[in-house]
Amino acid sequence: MTNQSPRDGANPDAEEQRTEAEVEDAAREETDAERDEREAEELLERDLDELGAAKRERDEYLELAQRTRADFENYRKRVAREASEALARGKAELARDLLPAIDNLERALRSPADAEALAKGVALVLDELRAKLAAAGVEAYDPTGERFNPETCEALSTQTREGSEAGVVIETVEKGYRLNGQVLRPARVVVSK
Repeated sequence: MTNQSPRDGANPDAEEQRTEAEVEDAAREETDAERDEREAEELLERDLDELGAAKRERDEYLELAQRTRADFENYRKRVAREASEALARGKAELARDLLPAIDNLERALRSPADAEALAKGVALVLDELRAKLAAAGVEAYDPTGERFNPETCEALSTQTREGSEAGVVIETVEKGYRLNGQVLRPARVVVSK
């Protein structure tokens, strides 16, 4: 008897069939591997596209934020400059309005007038100054006889006065001044105890 391996006695067609089946399986595995690789590449490409789009969007927002910051800084500087210019114009206008009163006071001091004429001249200048302040919206107030209000008055002292209730302004030492309802200088007063 001859020694044959189990293959030796096998059908050569079956061996061929196994080989073809193995080749088909191998081909199918390669196809699956190629498909997986292709899908992975497509997924990677999609992720890279999304990342690029996100980066472009981030850059656009960053540029917008930088422009907004620059615009705000320019706005802040412009408003500060305009406020400063308005303040300077206001001071210049006030000085122009007060110069005639100063001129009149200087003329009164230079003239060899008697006391009555000097008093009359000073009264005219005072009226002129009051008129200029009133035209600018500045008003004087005298709280004598009213209840003491610490928002509009500054108490210099207190005194006892018969017939006067406590906490009432009995004397105004210096008038107060307001501009559009805002106190420029509180009235300096004496209050009853």
